[in-house]
Amino acid sequence: MFTHGLRNWNRNRQFSLVFWFGWASSVSVFGQTTQASPAAIATPAAATPSAVVEPAHDELLRGTYGPYRANNDLLFYHLDLRVDPEKKFIRGTNTIRFKMLQDGTRVQLELYPTLQIDGISLGKTTLKYERDGGTVYVDFPKRLRAGRTYSIDFHYSGHPVETGRFGCFTFKKDTAGHPWINTACEETGAYVWWPNKEQWRDEPQQGMEISVAVPNGLMDISNGKFAGKKDLGDGYTRWDWRVHYPINNYDVALNIGNYVHFDDKFQGLALDYYVLPEDLDKAKVQFAQVPGMMKAYYHYLGEYPFKKDGYKLVEAPYAGMEHQSAVAYGNHFKNGYFERDWTGVGISPRFDFIIIHESGHEWFGNSVTAADKSDMWIHEGWTTYLEGLYVEYNWGYDDAIRYLNGLKKKVKNDRPIITARGTNAEPPQDQYFKGALFINTLRSIVNDDTRWWPILRGFYLKFKYQNITTEDVVQYFNQQTGMDLTPVFDQYLRHTAIPTLELKFDEPGAVAYRWVADEKAFAMPVRVGLKEHWETIHPTTEWQTMKSPLTREQFEVATELYYINVNRM
Repeated sequence: MFTHGLRNWNRNRQFSLVFWFGWASSVSVFGQTTQASPAAIATPAAATPSAVVEPAHDELLRGTYGPYRANNDLLFYHLDLRVDPEKKFIRGTNTIRFKMLQDGTRVQLELYPTLQIDGISLGKTTLKYERDGGTVYVDFPKRLRAGRTYSIDFHYSGHPVETGRFGCFTFKKDTAGHPWINTACEETGAYVWWPNKEQWRDEPQQGMEISVAVPNGLMDISNGKFAGKKDLGDGYTRWDWRVHYPINNYDVALNIGNYVHFDDKFQGLALDYYVLPEDLDKAKVQFAQVPGMMKAYYHYLGEYPFKKDGYKLVEAPYAGMEHQSAVAYGNHFKNGYFERDWTGVGISPRFDFIIIHESGHEWFGNSVTAADKSDMWIHEGWTTYLEGLYVEYNWGYDDAIRYLNGLKKKVKNDRPIITARGTNAEPPQDQYFKGALFINTLRSIVNDDTRWWPILRGFYLKFKYQNITTEDVVQYFNQQTGMDLTPVFDQYLRHTAIPTLELKFDEPGAVAYRWVADEKAFAMPVRVGLKEHWETIHPTTEWQTMKSPLTREQFEVATELYYINVNRM
């Protein structure tokens, strides 16, 4: 689902419309929340690129896969946490198991600078450490050997800072006055509330255990399969969860509240729902959309990727987040996005936008994960495209095309979708809308659904449970299509402007055409002529000519199938 604060911050403006998925209305610098300028809805025309802002020191530390990260491979976490709602205080231990890839005496972890380190140990040995903002360098008295596995206990405590778009870690109360505590940290980072290896490319390959102790009478719903609860005898109950798959750190979640539970099944998959008591009846009606959502995504991509952990939908006091196997839901049990027609073409009111979008991330974002935040379009562009596939499965191709084209008015084209690697920089919101329109363009380039559907499904299955880059995506599509699509990917993802098809009607009975693009080798087929009898041409950046009896006014371009500009000269 998301993250993504704009870098041209503005302290005097607050954007009142919160987007569920990924571009943030606020950003945080070590506890101080700064409001970001709202992303205005714009036409698809290219805009002047925003000024480049050099990444701050802490962002480079977090974004770079430096030597003290690269020297080890993350294997397993056990996060054991105690939450005091009255004092708004947490105390916990994260047991971190890793295998050394090189000999070394130091590893790099992250913990928010406002939280206290109570000690780090390797067995009975207390370890020294050095803090640099949110980065923690852990030092070992003896050299750790390549190929060997080690486990350290990282003890910490403090008052989590509420920061970022959804607060990251928030202490709230429900309408009945019960504590309601939730996390949502994709934007700011999981290190706001627990110590971890804050890097997308390295997930715990053997999964994770999550143990959360809360006051008796409350529940904690976290990721993974429920492993039991234990009354600790001191007014607290510990809730235990087992994650059987690799998990991105920002997906790790806790949801503490006065929840009630109901369930369902889909083809043997456990569907568990947790909501506040007053919302139970509404939830039973609204969450009935989940099996239909699963049916559509199974059809196009294959089965749910986290079957051992099951699928959970958990009510939260914010719009929603794609926490792996514990999807957060806050769309008021209404269709659309907060009852609004999201794409403005009359289709999104047919379904609950948050259920469809955030659950789609289980396939793209959670199962197939970007190795670096710069490639986050792999999460957001593909999941936004899945919304269109959900529409197509239920209401047909024409409605899906209408739905996707409704995204055009949301695109800004003010900076490239892919940001600089290793800087922890937030990609722009165009990764959602422009990303989905680009994928629809890819389908039109293939121009054969008997090929497209296997390519699409194969893409997901090839990279399932992997952390990948845009280069991996491009290589796959080049291989599967037999085309050199690299300039096409680069134009849409690494440049600001979309390609423009220029048309000249100087000679009677003929049309000259070419692409205007930043990529000199840009070449992309496009359908032109009359909609009833499209003709596919293959423009490059050099002028070519075709015969056509159509006048300037009659000559059409299939702009609903390709995200392009057209300039008739």
